[in-house]
Amino acid sequence: MLVPLPTRLHTVAALAFDGMAPFELGCVVEIFGLPRPELRVPWYDLKVCAESGDPLRVVGGFSMRAGHGLDVLAAADTVIVPGVADVRGPVSAVLVEALRDAHARGARIVSICSGAFALAAAGLLDGREATTHWKYADLLQLRFPSVRVTPDVLYVDGGRILTSAGSAAGLDLLIHLVRNDHGANVANAVARRLVIPPHRDGGQAQFIQAAVTAVEDDDAVARAMEWAMAHLADPITVADLARVAHLSERTFIRHFKAQTGTSPLRWVISQRVAASLPMLESTGAPVEEIGAAVGFESPVTFRHHFSRAMRTSPSAYRRAFGAAR
Repeated sequence: MLVPLPTRLHTVAALAFDGMAPFELGCVVEIFGLPRPELRVPWYDLKVCAESGDPLRVVGGFSMRAGHGLDVLAAADTVIVPGVADVRGPVSAVLVEALRDAHARGARIVSICSGAFALAAAGLLDGREATTHWKYADLLQLRFPSVRVTPDVLYVDGGRILTSAGSAAGLDLLIHLVRNDHGANVANAVARRLVIPPHRDGGQAQFIQAAVTAVEDDDAVARAMEWAMAHLADPITVADLARVAHLSERTFIRHFKAQTGTSPLRWVISQRVAASLPMLESTGAPVEEIGAAVGFESPVTFRHHFSRAMRTSPSAYRRAFGAAR
């Protein structure tokens, strides 16, 4: 028997503004604006809001109108700021007031990319850890010294206030919101429909002006990565990877770093943590067994690396995102 869904949906308000790029707002619309009756959970009521009802110029040569004003944004359950028009310019007083009103009411406040500048201007990030696109991180810290800017992560979940890095990292954070609201199974289903991973490992460092290597070197590194993914449960050394790539260890490390922005062993660790997530979400296997199954030499080592990567313990992750939730 189907259980009727509640009539009152969680409202999500997304800010639109003159001069905005469409990608980040499009991500919000894609995830929260499309009806998803097949998931059989109460979905979201999305409102796109702006300071006025005038046409808004959008990067790419078109314009749009938002259907709602900032009064609706201030009253929403979740407020998403997908960017600001100018990271060096002031944030309007009416937007600052709306964000403060929403926060005072207990709303969840979210920024994508340069949207962190609006949250910081409203004082919502004072004393908090936050992130933004790597190319804006230094400026955010300079303009708002009370913010603890963390430039090397894809997003920061501060509870009621969440910030993400640039552009596509917004998708990581938005899927994370769905996971928090509806659990891992629903978030995974949405991610599959978007053809993106439900959880992406690593941080912004892997995207910062990485050197471009020759095709034959890329193939060698890719060959080693493919081999590693098939042998995660086994001990893996740099010598093993270099041998599969047909390169010396020193040359392999150099090419791997240039291509991925990280070291081979750090990459292996991140893949092992990623491989443990679906097991924690969907099985009742002991944490010790899961750690061993993905190649960690001891439960202590597994918990250490998992906590560094996910900022929580394996057991806490399972309680939050397990299928029994």
